[in-house]
Amino acid sequence: MKILTILGARPQFIKAGTVSREIKSYNEINEVIVHTGQHYDSNMSDIFFEEMKIPKPNYFLGIGGKTHGAMTGQMIEKIEEVALLEKPDWIMVYGDTNSTLAGSIVATKLHIKLAHIEAGLRSFNMKMPEEINRILTDRVSNILFCPTSTAVENLKKEGFEHFDCKIVNSGDVMYDGALFYKQFATKPKCDIEENYILCTIHRAENTDDKTRLKSIFDALNEIEEDKQIILPLHPRTKKIIQNSDIDITNITIIDPVGYLEMVWLIDNCDLVMTDSGGLQKEAYFFEKLCITLRDETEWVELVSCGANILVGADKEKILKAYKNHSKLANAISQSEKFPRKFKIQDSNLNLYGDGKASKKIVEGLLSDRV
Repeated sequence: MKILTILGARPQFIKAGTVSREIKSYNEINEVIVHTGQHYDSNMSDIFFEEMKIPKPNYFLGIGGKTHGAMTGQMIEKIEEVALLEKPDWIMVYGDTNSTLAGSIVATKLHIKLAHIEAGLRSFNMKMPEEINRILTDRVSNILFCPTSTAVENLKKEGFEHFDCKIVNSGDVMYDGALFYKQFATKPKCDIEENYILCTIHRAENTDDKTRLKSIFDALNEIEEDKQIILPLHPRTKKIIQNSDIDITNITIIDPVGYLEMVWLIDNCDLVMTDSGGLQKEAYFFEKLCITLRDETEWVELVSCGANILVGADKEKILKAYKNHSKLANAISQSEKFPRKFKIQDSNLNLYGDGKASKKIVEGLLSDRV
């Protein structure tokens, strides 16, 4: 069996690395990895692949820094060329990027079976490009590997049980990865106080809206008076902040860090504040409460169980959530400070599986051979 894996951003490589390690244990599977180049990342050097124990891509397409249409169109063209050359049995895509959508379209047009990892997620915000990408990818996939029971229910509500596809609750590969990479975590080279807050801000709905951005930082500056805030900041976002005359002098700004350093920061922080999707889950993996600087989230189960609170960019909501965050753990459970489980349909299930999502994904593909 040959699998053509399509990836376009560093987070996707980290997710895929977990599955690729599992694939290597099966002699009958050959994986070919394509990096579209959607997100240029200077951290993705040869050292990155070695440290993260991730296979290097077989193909690098170098497509990035373009409009959504131009980027996706060029990806379709180049991925199709690779697919025709490699003749895979499966095309496998992750998440909701333009690379994901392009790979899905190629698979559908060439009648190659398509597997979607992180299927069934919904923010119910059609203004988000990611929402469009994930919905379209789900609709044409042959196997949908869902990270949570919520994702499975989303697909059922949309009628996927009547489509020619298989829905699998595999659990989340990011949980697999968190368990694996924790042993390799490294401390960043910066001054870090005890009980700090880890914060990330990168989403366009915040960085491209000066009113939202100022409101967030007004809140962060007040919080900083009480506790250190560590904020890894992308140069683009830093430039936007500086051009907006927003005060960040008291916040501990550091350069973007590698994944192993980020794992250390999550594992050792007191609280996470973020507009990232993945970091919301990683906070939960490492038993940290999370304040999410967005108006909605795909990870609704985190909000339902009380591990996550949505505050948008509202200064007062952010401050209130911070003041109450120490009480949130007690609201989750009277018997545990931070439970790994919560009740779903009268059964105690782990939110994101048992740390063996990758094995379930590979076995799912093998059980549905072409």
